[in-house]
Amino acid sequence: MANAGEYNWAEKRVLVTGGAGFLGSALVWALSQRGCGQIVVVDFAPTPAKKRNLEPLRFESFIEPEELLREAAAGYLKHFDVVFHLGACSSTTETNAEYLRRNNYEYTRTLAAEALMADARFVYASSAATYGDGSAGMDDRSNESLEKLKPLNLYGESKQMFDLEAYRKGWLKRIVGLKYFNVFGPNEDHKGDMRSVVNKSYAQIRETGVMRLFKSYRPEFADGEQKRDFLYVKDAMEMTLFLAANSKVNGLFNIGSGTAHSWNELADAVFAAMNLPKNVEYIEMPVEIRDKYQYFTQANIAKLRDAGYVQQITSLNDAVEDYVTAFLAKGKTLGA
Repeated sequence: MANAGEYNWAEKRVLVTGGAGFLGSALVWALSQRGCGQIVVVDFAPTPAKKRNLEPLRFESFIEPEELLREAAAGYLKHFDVVFHLGACSSTTETNAEYLRRNNYEYTRTLAAEALMADARFVYASSAATYGDGSAGMDDRSNESLEKLKPLNLYGESKQMFDLEAYRKGWLKRIVGLKYFNVFGPNEDHKGDMRSVVNKSYAQIRETGVMRLFKSYRPEFADGEQKRDFLYVKDAMEMTLFLAANSKVNGLFNIGSGTAHSWNELADAVFAAMNLPKNVEYIEMPVEIRDKYQYFTQANIAKLRDAGYVQQITSLNDAVEDYVTAFLAKGKTLGA
């Protein structure tokens, strides 16, 4: 079984939707590192922040999402070996259900169908948000459990809709869906409120010396002890390319570190990377998200390991240090 390092990406023609965004541009960078120059980036006309993501990267051409749909209907995807569909509305606070349905469900369904007809490898971004509060587990090994998941927000629901569609149609036997957990790292500056806490707190600490974290509203969790599975974007791309390179490996996969860390542990890592004393303030969580807040996430990555992924995952401390010192402190993006 080939791994992502042995697969000859230099010979492959690849399409990346959401290619100017966080995960998409990181993927274009990772592909370029492997000698892949035949990359078509799909995204909306980029903002200045997204242009910064693309400027140092090597790719063949750029098209917009609506143009891709028209071209795909005419057989465009037959020209590609792999289609990475990472483009979506990723806001967990978006309230327009119809907008999310069109962007995250209908678009994905159409692109997947066209890719399958074109015999192109189809790899798409699902989300750990589909797991909701985690009461139904966070295990990717049983597709039957999909029916039991109850996402906490409309974004998660829109991702769950396509996961279920792909399962019911049998597509999950031929495609790969990636349930990304809390991915952080360079190229996320454009995301506004959806940036990682590492990104937001770096600027906050430089300005005020203080890192602000939400208080807990559940007695079993002390303030700052809510936990997340944090994953460095470089590791996320290694996992993504590994699965794309193995055409016999299909279905839904958790993309995480396999370890849950508290926000307080994350704060320790950020202040250490900035060489500053720890100073955390716990603030009120907005009322509108209190009932939709995930208090614990941890990816079960046994399925990924069983598929042959053997690479060591960057520790939280090392990942934060690399992000802070090599990118945030220098104002750099991947490839710059």
